Amino acid sequence: MRICVITSADFPPEEGIGNYIYNMSKEFIRKGHDVTVVTRGNFQKTHLEYYDEIKIYRVPFIFIYPFHVHLHGIFVNKLFKSIENNFDVIHVHSPLPPLVKSKVPVLLTIHSPMKSGASVLEITDLFSLATKFQSKYISYPLERKLITNSLMVTAVSSTVSKDLSCYGLKAEDIKLVYNGVDQNIFFPSGTKPKEKSILYTGRISYGKGLVELIDCAKEVCEIRDDVSFVFAGDGPLLSNLKKKVLDMNLQNQIKFLGRVNRKTIINLYQNATIFAFPSYYEGLPGSLLEAMACQLPIVATEVPGNIELIEHNRNGILIPPKNASAISKAILELLDDPDKREKLGNNARKTIEDKFTWNAISDRILNCYKSIL
Repeated sequence: MRICVITSADFPPEEGIGNYIYNMSKEFIRKGHDVTVVTRGNFQKTHLEYYDEIKIYRVPFIFIYPFHVHLHGIFVNKLFKSIENNFDVIHVHSPLPPLVKSKVPVLLTIHSPMKSGASVLEITDLFSLATKFQSKYISYPLERKLITNSLMVTAVSSTVSKDLSCYGLKAEDIKLVYNGVDQNIFFPSGTKPKEKSILYTGRISYGKGLVELIDCAKEVCEIRDDVSFVFAGDGPLLSNLKKKVLDMNLQNQIKFLGRVNRKTIINLYQNATIFAFPSYYEGLPGSLLEAMACQLPIVATEVPGNIELIEHNRNGILIPPKNASAISKAILELLDDPDKREKLGNNARKTIEDKFTWNAISDRILNCYKSIL
């Protein structure tokens, strides 16, 4: 099968949806299919390159807010006029991909509806205001057009599936195909360092609960001087959080690593004591899947997306969102109870092995392709 993937995510992957597409593409290639990825380039003309046997078209992307997505779409559709006969199926990944007009069957995967994610976002500055504006006046209309343009819509979680009701979709209109993780790359190490560390990986942005996690770190560090907090990732909140940590004089116990490579991420998971994930909303988070595959005990907020992976006190601890004290209490409980950490970590790894491997997920997507051809 000849598959074309349309995305707005960074590729080769740096986080989130890019990792999903990369891992899915590698599975498709392993199973004998051809994969081409069409993604954002820069202001230069379209160019072709290869990465791990994946063909990549980088199409001009000029950031002129709020017209950038539509401008990018013009260039993508121009490219498609010359290459669409090379494909059997087009797989579009939201959020914010271009609308592709083609006679080739289109499948749309929605990772996290922009409308749902923005609904929990508080307006605190120009960036959050722009995000709200984009969700209502750009993303939502575009996502409706993408749905209309697709023969099949898949969602990465039942939570995302339910949230799509505001787009006029019913549950029976949506195929549920979960996110996945490579359990052969993300796996536990045999030993842990004596030093205790609380790890967060992912985007450093609004809606991730990181202000509360910093406040939690202050509470925990006042009680335990043998604990550090590690943040791996980049995003618009990074400079603000760094300033907050300096103001609290906790820069020796709270570390910001920025964006790190995969080898470093795996090493962080394998050496961490606890994984904290205090989001306000999620689709089906890749970071959480990776941490679970590495057998980490999880403290996560009881919000959409997270609750499809975490069962309270079986493979993690669920806490209410926007509550620093609740995060602190859960982390301190786990720090004091190594047996519970081990039990939750073992069950988290088993959850991944039972339901969330890329081999199983890619088979489900291939079946979706076959059904629309």
